[in-house]
Amino acid sequence: MMRIAYFAESLPPQTDGVSHTLSKLAEYLENAHTDYIFFSPFKPDETLAWSSRVRKVLSIPFPLYRYYRFSLPMFENLYSELDNFRPDLIHVTNPTALGIVGLDYARSKMIPAVSSYHTHFVHYFSYYGFKPIENLGWTYLKWFHNRCEMTYAPSRSTVTELVSNGIKNVTLWQRGIDLDNFSPTFRDPDLRRSVGADNIPVLLFVGRLVKEKDLDDLINALTILKKSLQKFKMVFVGEGPMQAELQQKLPDAHFTGFLKGEMLSRWYASSDVFVFPSTTETFGNVVLEAFASGLPVIGVNRGGVAELIFQGKNGFLSPPHDSQNIAYFLKLLIKNESYRKKLGQRASKMVRAYNWTSVNEQLINSYSQIITKYYSRN
Repeated sequence: MMRIAYFAESLPPQTDGVSHTLSKLAEYLENAHTDYIFFSPFKPDETLAWSSRVRKVLSIPFPLYRYYRFSLPMFENLYSELDNFRPDLIHVTNPTALGIVGLDYARSKMIPAVSSYHTHFVHYFSYYGFKPIENLGWTYLKWFHNRCEMTYAPSRSTVTELVSNGIKNVTLWQRGIDLDNFSPTFRDPDLRRSVGADNIPVLLFVGRLVKEKDLDDLINALTILKKSLQKFKMVFVGEGPMQAELQQKLPDAHFTGFLKGEMLSRWYASSDVFVFPSTTETFGNVVLEAFASGLPVIGVNRGGVAELIFQGKNGFLSPPHDSQNIAYFLKLLIKNESYRKKLGQRASKMVRAYNWTSVNEQLINSYSQIITKYYSRN
């Protein structure tokens, strides 16, 4: 039986894409003849079957975003617990102090280590006035990931970007979709009626309300759209530090706050167009959720999202930061109900190819190959 130790800064009850990806992996591992343990600052609710496999690590709140925490593994004796577990492989999911502890342990015990790249943190620097240190960020990521036998990235564009910045041995670990949880069958006329959208299209954004989602571009696009006298209802699902600004600049928009479960599924299915201006996505899980719910998606031609949207087939791609173009595509779909429904139906069929079981099966097979090669070499 393979034994894997994971070092992860994000697990449930966190709700970001990293947490969801690792949750689906843990669910798969429960039935994959694999023993595993997570070290994380978050511990899932005991209703999740795998919560007992999570060792909660000492941490402090992240000052810029209250939902995140920084692990402080240097103040705990994780090595003794790892010695008792006897892992065959270490998988680190964040380039933080917690990840470094995992890599140091692997090196000290001559155990193979792999990493996964989930978030374009370096791309975020420019949104907060730190663009001059982007090169320093890439230098650090190169040092971190090149200590690993393999780095897994969620999209081909991310693989290419990592390789171009000097990171070696990068391969694809894509994402899947829960078709039982996201479906057009969740459409709810009463939900639409509750926001005054009985007979007008609902535009939807789902995600953190933060600068790096390029929500300024969406504000500008919706302002352009409103000037063209188009009738629509904009709905934001999520929370974050930009919410007050969004509410001020888009007073007619509806803000649900953070949602999960059936209520999230209902909002997806009860909308008509999903709009996602982010240029910083390594993949774009919410795009798959929108597709599965029967929505066409308007995104931008950069990052992982660009690999999911096929122009005029399941949505449209705008050039990055082009609010005028985003507004043009929104207007096109607002005015053409039959066309947007056709794109949405096509999207819900195309998304069936993204299967969590096959995605995670490929990952476990990759682990096995890496372990075999590492021990034959050492």
